Amino acid sequence: MYRSAMETLHRWKESKYRKPLILQGARQVGKTWLMKEFGKTVYKNTVYINFDSNSQMQELFASDLNVERILLGLELYSGIKIDFHNTLIIFDEIQEVPAALKSLKYFYENAPQYHIICAGSLLGIALHQGTSFPVGKVDFLHLYPLSFEEFLLATGKESFVQLLHKQDFAMISTFKQTYIDALKHYYYVGGMPEVVLRFSENKDFNEVRQIQQRILTAYEQDFSKHAPLEIVPKIRMLWNSIPSQLAKENKKFLYGLVREGGRAKDFETAIMWLSDCGLIHKISRITSPNLPLRAYEDLKAFKLFILDIGLLSCMTGLRQQTLLSGNDLFVEFKGALTEQYVLQQLISNSALKLYYYTNDRGSCEIDFLIDTGNAIIPLEVKAEINLKAKSLKTYREKYNPIFAVRSSMADYHNENGLLDLPLYAVSQLEPFCTDSSPH
Repeated sequence: MYRSAMETLHRWKESKYRKPLILQGARQVGKTWLMKEFGKTVYKNTVYINFDSNSQMQELFASDLNVERILLGLELYSGIKIDFHNTLIIFDEIQEVPAALKSLKYFYENAPQYHIICAGSLLGIALHQGTSFPVGKVDFLHLYPLSFEEFLLATGKESFVQLLHKQDFAMISTFKQTYIDALKHYYYVGGMPEVVLRFSENKDFNEVRQIQQRILTAYEQDFSKHAPLEIVPKIRMLWNSIPSQLAKENKKFLYGLVREGGRAKDFETAIMWLSDCGLIHKISRITSPNLPLRAYEDLKAFKLFILDIGLLSCMTGLRQQTLLSGNDLFVEFKGALTEQYVLQQLISNSALKLYYYTNDRGSCEIDFLIDTGNAIIPLEVKAEINLKAKSLKTYREKYNPIFAVRSSMADYHNENGLLDLPLYAVSQLEPFCTDSSPH
């Protein structure tokens, strides 16, 4: 299975400024597989250490953090001679041994020639709980569920991905039904690696739902196992409210939908916990679209999305029959799924900073504002072919952006500073954004 993060790992390996790398991301997005696959395909040897319930490793890192002593211990434990030219050292579930996390500082300072990658599903939580952290001594890489392009590759559509990269929209339009059918499948299957792998092998939608349900159950078990007992019920309530939050016309998060009379102070810790786990994305409202957008962030107004569209469609009860009924899929669940899809692609494909905009009267709402660093690009998301976008028209008249974007089921069109980009090609938005001008 191809993951675009592999390219980033190759660049990390070759960089003369390389630091120990921390791979972040939710449980079951494929961090362990990626690290091991990278070791297997690029290095002669891999030393893999899982710190979960590993008393020997706890003892090794407990006494002192002398790098030579630690390396000797790793060799004795793994039975592999560690040659820094040809060996990848993997620390998995590193948050279970905080001293191992702290040791990365000494590896960077005293033995930077060694190649070390670490991961931990609950690392974000560990850091918030005061775990000693080697600030400035590590690199970070965030791993997300498979993007739509990675899904196309996993299901044997390499040539269709190449076509997207060429941005040959005349040819793309000729084969748009293939893209639309694949997009329907992606709305249902999503990007969790195990789900995509099994779907690519068996094309069994019932099996897809069974695996997704198992993943959701595992997440709920994590709530009980790892969160402070007093906030577990609030985490569950908040997590289960997200589909109904996204199904609203106005997707601003409402505490009252979680629990009647619910207020920010009741659920702020639950939001932070789910965010630290990588299970949700929080997108804040902007009061005025000026650079830098972060300076105009309204901390009280935000939207919450979950990590994967397939898990969301499982939570909303999307039926597989809907996949067969024309474009009804995009209509029936447009509120819950279309923005989630676009958000997921933009986050996984780029480092673009995302917000949303509403004016004070609520009469103009832009689904996403993209901060490229030197421009602000409004993005309106439409579930169907209908291109009427009153809010986008109002926004353009008032703020006169360099260019604006609509993403819908309509074909590509680019004229007078308005870019129409099909939903299935939204991954191609970043080149337009980084140029900050329409092509």
